[in-house]
Amino acid sequence: MSGFSEYEAYDAVGLAELVASGEVSAGEVLEAAIARCEIRNPALNAVVLELYDHGREMADSALPKGPLAGAPYLIKDLGAAIAGTPTTGGSKFMTDVVPDSDSETVKRLKAAGMAIFGKTNTCEFGMSITCEPQLYGPTINPWDGDVTPGGSSGGAASAVAARIVPAAHASDGFGSIRVPASCCGLVGMKP
Repeated sequence: MSGFSEYEAYDAVGLAELVASGEVSAGEVLEAAIARCEIRNPALNAVVLELYDHGREMADSALPKGPLAGAPYLIKDLGAAIAGTPTTGGSKFMTDVVPDSDSETVKRLKAAGMAIFGKTNTCEFGMSITCEPQLYGPTINPWDGDVTPGGSSGGAASAVAARIVPAAHASDGFGSIRVPASCCGLVGMKP
């Protein structure tokens, strides 16, 4: 992959520090994430909605000061709305749901300067500990294709484990962060 080849050596805070210091631009960091998504996601089905232009617009805007400004990020397709983009919750019944405003979570991530460039797969309405919705099909664990990445935040966990992004949005009602984190060898935080 061309461009910012050291991308995978940094976590989200480290990438933001590089952007803040001027060593790389937020756009270069985002393009490194997009390049990895383009190469790795077809085998994983972790990212189900590409919002590359949205991410580029955010990366090209004036970034706030902060520990995550300029870091690339993915949003789970459940419980976090981005104005003008579908929010399906992994359900065929929700494909026409297009919120006209950002959810509070998304507003805060944008205010922190994170470059949101896609939505990740989830089981239907987050009601399973696997990530196999009929709408988008199953997400694959990057470590072992025969093992589930867990759910409901399986797309987020798969994308992070595959180093598409160093961190991604997840939500957890009864294990939906913790199960995918354990299945994919990650740390999942349920605030």
